[in-house]
Amino acid sequence: MVMNYLRERGAQMKLDNNFKERKSLGQDVFEYLKKAIIDQTIEPGARLVESKIADMLGISRTPLREALHKLEKEDWIEKNPSGGFQVVCLTKEEIEQTFGIRSVLEAYAARLAAQNHTAPDLIPLEKKMMEFKLCLGGKDYDKLQTINTQFHDLLYALSKSPKLIKMINQLRAQISRFRQIILKQTGYAHESHEDHFKMLAAIKSRDGDAVEKLVRDHIIKGKNAVLNQLNKEEKEKKSA
Repeated sequence: MVMNYLRERGAQMKLDNNFKERKSLGQDVFEYLKKAIIDQTIEPGARLVESKIADMLGISRTPLREALHKLEKEDWIEKNPSGGFQVVCLTKEEIEQTFGIRSVLEAYAARLAAQNHTAPDLIPLEKKMMEFKLCLGGKDYDKLQTINTQFHDLLYALSKSPKLIKMINQLRAQISRFRQIILKQTGYAHESHEDHFKMLAAIKSRDGDAVEKLVRDHIIKGKNAVLNQLNKEEKEKKSA
């Protein structure tokens, strides 16, 4: 639970004086807590006790409340019937919706990338794939998530459609929450790397149909990986 984590990591999480004096403290706390939810340092369903978090972070409740209300607005947390807030759990319906929207937006962005790219545009993508391969070999799964996100960002930037990129970015944080689950599965991480190679090959050949299908299938694999992991966790809880 989050409170145990805060007690154990209190020395690392204590905010210094310079941090306290920032006018954007509420935003800083929001970003900090959102990251903790994404990487599941604060687990789904965990209750957030305002007084304890404020004490542990060494801040007043005003910026914390600002952060909590923004987290609620963006659907990271929800009000607890008994008072306070709790982290929103990942439901199967939300997963289906999020990945369904992703499959439409990102597949279309990949098609546009195949049409609109220039040869030099692909060099950063190739470099990211090499970084991914190195981290995969070293089993650095935390870094894999960052590199994977960067690869997809570079790919969709090639669509040269600011409006489409903005729509994709609005899903970024929720997607990151799922990627944390997906890329820790060794088999999926290797398969994802192979998919990236196929996507790049299709873009190089300007095959919009092929890359659109590859991206859509890639996202569906991710959805299935998340659902399988959640089903596994549910079975483990029942048998415990």
